Amino acid sequence: MSVNRTELVAAVAEKASLTKSQADAALSALQQVIIEAVANGEAVKFTGLLSVERVDRAARTGRNPRTGEEISIPAGFGVKLSVGSALKKAVSN
Repeated sequence: MSVNRTELVAAVAEKASLTKSQADAALSALQQVIIEAVANGEAVKFTGLLSVERVDRAARTGRNPRTGEEISIPAGFGVKLSVGSALKKAVSN
């Protein structure tokens, strides 16, 4: 089972005593803040929950799985998510 955005908005609205439109606006703003911060190379940390950060990926040589031919993969960026202690604890119980 997974929680989609509509269900998440409804749950946040209920827990924070907000309307669904206010909760949706807050989630949209949070999403935008995270995207902008990570794009600028800043880490975003929700203590105990998770952290999101941009990581550098070095240039490397890969292989085309179809042909076996070596290909050059340029350097770039990736995103790293780390789980916080409170979330780990919730999952293990």
